[in-house]
Amino acid sequence: MPGILYLTRQAAALLRFANSTSNPRLAAALVERASQLKSQADERASSRPDPSPYPPDVENDDTT
Repeated sequence: MPGILYLTRQAAALLRFANSTSNPRLAAALVERASQLKSQADERASSRPDPSPYPPDVENDDTT
């Protein structure tokens, strides 16, 4: 299962390649695939637990 960083880098590489090609059909296919990879990365990012060190029901009092 690829990670978020991997998916993001792959999408960026596809977009760079799509930008450099003169074939419009290939460019469209690459952009579509990059969009799919970005969606996968977004789904994985939203399914991750909150990385904060405090439980959600605890407020941090900074009274210094």
